[in-house]
Amino acid sequence: MPVSHMPLSRLPLSKRRLTRRQSAAPARRPGQTARERRLRSTLAHDPNNQAAFDELADILRARTADEAQADNPLTADDPVHSPAPLDSGDLAVWSLAEEMAGSPRAWYPLLELGRLSVMSDIDGALRRLSTAAQRDPDGNALAAAIETLRWAGRPSDALSLGTGHWRVREQTPKVAAQMVFAALEAGRPMDAKQHLAALDLHPKSATLDALRDELLQAVRAFTSQDGAPRTLS
Repeated sequence: MPVSHMPLSRLPLSKRRLTRRQSAAPARRPGQTARERRLRSTLAHDPNNQAAFDELADILRARTADEAQADNPLTADDPVHSPAPLDSGDLAVWSLAEEMAGSPRAWYPLLELGRLSVMSDIDGALRRLSTAAQRDPDGNALAAAIETLRWAGRPSDALSLGTGHWRVREQTPKVAAQMVFAALEAGRPMDAKQHLAALDLHPKSATLDALRDELLQAVRAFTSQDGAPRTLS
């Protein structure tokens, strides 16, 4: 097994120390600015630093704006069934996210990979979003993953993802909000009411009155007096 793919616990002690030293500081790349090196160093310590990731992604997008389209990692061999290609800026962000997602602590890069692939490779996107949710015990990744699937017009997939990973007592109330909206968009107002009621189980339930009122208004606005579902504005 190559050293780069072998778990640290299985390496000889000398190589283990060397690997840790190598992973502590990202390698310098030709053409990197001091700003980019600073951002990469920040992400090496915290791959879920959204501000640093987004700033670095903007740098990479700007750098590749005028470059020719590279090979698309989402393009299949069959051109008839190939997904729409990513533009060069998205490809640069894809490469960055893949690099950062290698950390077992990383969930924000996986969200980016899911977002970039959700319209063209739903199975792959669901795997990435699910892994992101598993890596973040606080639920911020899960809330963002559900929102990504809602944005892609897949509220049923969003509900399935949330049902599999949501721990209402341990995670941010933002997950409950996303579950309510996903249920409404899927035409399941009764499920939306159940997700709303689940907020009562949250340890900070007494402080969630504003959120609870907002979601209740959404449920009422979505459902007509005779119970027929409406489309969310």
